[in-house]
This record gives sequence, structure tokens and C-alpha cells, in this order.
Amino acid sequence: MKLLVCAVRLRALARPAATWERLGPRSSPSPGERCWASTKAVETRSDLLSRPCVTARIMRPDDANVAGNVHGGTILKMIEEAGAIISTRHCNSWSGERCVAALARVERTDFLSPMCIGEVAHVSAEITYTSKHSVEVQVHVMSENILTGTKKLTNKATLWYVPLSLKNVDKVLEVPPVVYSRQEQEEEGRKRYEAQKLARMETKWRNGDIVQPVLNPEPNTVSYSQSSLIHLVGPSDCTLHGFVHGGVTMKLMDEVAGIVAARHCKTNIVTASVDAIDFHDKIRKACFWQTLAHFLFCKRAVCPVADRFPSG
Repeated sequence: MKLLVCAVRLRALARPAATWERLGPRSSPSPGERCWASTKAVETRSDLLSRPCVTARIMRPDDANVAGNVHGGTILKMIEEAGAIISTRHCNSWSGERCVAALARVERTDFLSPMCIGEVAHVSAEITYTSKHSVEVQVHVMSENILTGTKKLTNKATLWYVPLSLKNVDKVLEVPPVVYSRQEQEEEGRKRYEAQKLARMETKWRNGDIVQPVLNPEPNTVSYSQSSLIHLVGPSDCTLHGFVHGGVTMKLMDEVAGIVAARHCKTNIVTASVDAIDFHDKIRKACFWQTLAHFLFCKRAVCPVADRFPSG
């Protein structure tokens, strides 16, 4: 019965082709037509590179946190995925050595409003600046209630990527330049690039500052709040190079930070903001990856948490 159904469908699809054959054989395109078709293909590729990358996904119960909203780590992972798509696509627009864009830094990200289960997340990523070896990507996240059509802005983020060669992961390739509509855009982007470069150097110097665990710590102290998660890196966590996705890293960091905050507050907590995150080294597949988090300070309604993620 299945074979019969397939045959009927194939015959139905073949009828228009037979109809066209009765009208006469197709003539070969003229040189002018071939040139127009080639130009159209190039314009299509150029348009694809200049357009923002937009992804959409419906939020399901397995995306929820304990408060019932979408987990902050899930949103961070979607943001990074959209940024990786558009930056990798742009970095491979030149006919040269193929590469994958790796996440180098995420600027401060604020969660402007919660996203609910059943809503659709629209993640839009756009390239706003390129240097010789890095790409700046601006990402906006909108939530849509598909029952009422209501949309709201939930997140804004800025990410920086570097293109790593597929043949040699330690080789950083050059980035194709982007065309700016105004001269001021390039100047402003260069200032942001220099600022993030200095910030990355500062965090690299402080990267080994880890609070050592204390036996029998007193309650409500920094040592008492420290928690850790150990994760075995599998293939689903990794890029084509075999290293952990930046979005997977941020999701795990958000989870352990939530554990620290919930343990201290003894109630449901949600992610309100994420400070700048720098990625200084790569985490390989099959590594045991430990994420450490501890308290920084506490306000009446805010609980900042620090994360570190050594791997071995």
C-alpha cells in the first residue's frame, strides 16, 4: 500500500513536466541570459550575507526554570547559536580557507522581561563591525504569544567572534570587511573593539582567581555559597572543531549560578543580568569540565554570582 501511494504521488508530480514537454523543447539560454543569471546568483549571495540571521523556536516545558519561565541559560544558548551562524557565514564569504567562528566575548546582557512556555522566541543577529580578525554581532530576542500575537523585547546582547581554520584550530583567519552605511558606524565600532580588547586582557590576568573551598564554612558566607557542577563534554556539546560551543558554556554557567543564588535566597530565582564573559581557552571533547560559582554580594532583590570553569 505504501508503494502504491508513492507511485501515485510521483505520477501527479510528473504531469506538469509532460505538459511543458508538449509545448516544445526548451531553448538554450543566450549569453546575455547566462550573464544575468550569474549576476542574480551573486546578488542573492550578497543579500544573504547582508541580511540579519533570524531563528525561531517554540518554548517547551523542558526549557522552563523552577519559576515556570524560560531558563535564562536556554536564551543565552539561542543567542550564541544565532551569532555563530551569521558570523561563520560571513567569515566564509571569501573563496579561501574554510573556518568556524568561535565565541571570544559576550558583553553584558540584561533580561528585560521574562519569556513564557508556549511562546515563540525570535532571535535576530546582525553583524555591526569587523576588524581584521574579529566580528561584532548584535543580537535581539523577541518573544511572541502566538495566541494573541503580542510581541515583546526580552534580551539584547553583543557578542565577539574570531574565525578559526577548520584545518588548524590554532590559526585565526582574516575577516571579510563589511560595508557601513555611515562613516560614524565604523568609528564607533572601532572604539567598541578597542574597549573590549582591553577588558579581555584584564580578565585574562585575573582568570586564576578562584575561591578555594573551606571545610565547615559558616552559613551565609562566600565559602558557604560556593558550588560546582562537573560535566563530561560530549559530541552534542561541541563545534566542528571538537570544542565546546560558547552557548553550552553560558548555559551551564547560568545553571550553577542559579544553584548558588537559590541556596542563599531559599526561594525561586531568575536570571536578571549577565556581566561580560570572556572565553580565553578552548574546552575539548571528552574533557571533564568543572564550573565553579560563589557569591559576590547581595542586595535586597539582587544576588550577583561569580563563575569560573576550569577543565581537565
